[in-house]
Amino acid sequence: MDIDGQSALVTGGASGLGEATARMLASKGAKVAILDRNAELAEKVAADTGGPAVVCDVTDPDAVEAALKTVGDAIGTPRICINAAGIGGAKLTVGKEGPHPLEDFARIININLIGTFNVLRLAAAGMTALEPLDTTERGVIINVSSVAAFDGQRGQAAYAASKGGVASMLLPIARDLARHGIRVNAIAPGIFLTPLMDTLPENIQKSLGESIPFPNRLGKPEEFAALAIHMVENPMINAELVRLDGAVRLA
Repeated sequence: MDIDGQSALVTGGASGLGEATARMLASKGAKVAILDRNAELAEKVAADTGGPAVVCDVTDPDAVEAALKTVGDAIGTPRICINAAGIGGAKLTVGKEGPHPLEDFARIININLIGTFNVLRLAAAGMTALEPLDTTERGVIINVSSVAAFDGQRGQAAYAASKGGVASMLLPIARDLARHGIRVNAIAPGIFLTPLMDTLPENIQKSLGESIPFPNRLGKPEEFAALAIHMVENPMINAELVRLDGAVRLA
């Protein structure tokens, strides 16, 4: 898909991987809407990317429907949807304080997995009503999984399950939407320099970077964005999940 002139939607676009992708899409000529829970940061990014900033809870069906209407009215129905909204969290299945709180597990699943599917299904419904492009495509959706989906660490049961769900639903959704000319892909980033990582002490960041075989450093959000852009532009990439991790395997 030629990105120039297209309408794009990025959830979690106010910071980190989502922000980098939103900015790169805009640099390629897309009109980009930012969906995020942080209004101030979302408006800052949206001012540079040519579309609206919409405060939205991705797990709320009504809120997402309203957000997509706002986006459609402002820049047109999105042909590109990047689902980067998500949260982390680490707790042992049974720790010193007892069993893993079920509400904490459910919250991570609800935001990372159900929230991704909620936005995806509604964005895809809008794409089906669009005229196909010269490439016969109507849209492209990219979800964010994680290497934790495949080698989750201690304390990552909820996070790994949520990102594993994102990975395993990829193929059936791509098959569902193929007849509409909508491609669906996913990226599983490794250890990247994001705002969450920035909260860690410098020595821990250095240690994490050194655990990556090559390049021997933390990933840059712009490197994630570059892969997302290629997935949008290359019409043969469909139902693919790509690990973007510098060959790291979590211990």
